[in-house]
Amino acid sequence: MNAPKDIARSYLDAGAAKAALPVPKMFLLAVPAGAYIALAGVAATIGTSLAGRLAGACIFPAGLAMVIIAGSELFTGNNLMVIPLLAKRVTAGRLLRAWAVVYLGNLAGAVLIAALAVGGGSLDAAAEAVLNTAASKTSLAFSDALLRGVLCNILVCAAVWMAMAATSAGGKLLCLYMPVMAFVLCGFEHCVANMFYIPAGLFMAMRQGGGPEGLGWGAFFLKNLLPVTLGNMLGGCGLGAALWAAYCPKGET
Repeated sequence: MNAPKDIARSYLDAGAAKAALPVPKMFLLAVPAGAYIALAGVAATIGTSLAGRLAGACIFPAGLAMVIIAGSELFTGNNLMVIPLLAKRVTAGRLLRAWAVVYLGNLAGAVLIAALAVGGGSLDAAAEAVLNTAASKTSLAFSDALLRGVLCNILVCAAVWMAMAATSAGGKLLCLYMPVMAFVLCGFEHCVANMFYIPAGLFMAMRQGGGPEGLGWGAFFLKNLLPVTLGNMLGGCGLGAALWAAYCPKGET
């Protein structure tokens, strides 16, 4: 495996390359990432409805596996780009541009899958679970959603970092699996996953002619996506800053 210091050096190059991508290509790589997470969400929803929360947690890591192995850009994992920022390999402007473009691409991909899955009836058998999940996520207190977002992205970014330690595709899958499973099992909040789960509930409510009280697009963006995104950024950037301080000493970057 690659040692942490070697991972840090590799990520400095990788993060700089991500920030330098042209905007159209960056967006094009972000849409599939949102779709991969959403497709894992479809499968995890069905698994949860059939066999419980543990089954869903065991299935959901397929999303990050597709992101990493197939090659795409995920906002939450890209919070580690704070590492090349602190090492002065990318500018703050480039970093913010990359985050914004990837975030919007992830949103487009995830909402598209939510619309297709609900519209095609793939989630009809789990309709109650879809609605309840969306309603519970939009009813979280701001502070709860924020803190769950922090905890989630510590695990997601740890999974990305650990996957870079592996030198084979199989090793990468094994490395990322447990942290992602843990965040789902614990009920932490992931903004890109919620770009699927809550729109799926909204589309299901439209399909059935009604849904839980308070469930709407405004609640999606303001009561969940906003605090969860901020929490994800705090968790991912905080971990990235700690890794930079530990493994990228000045003069060795």
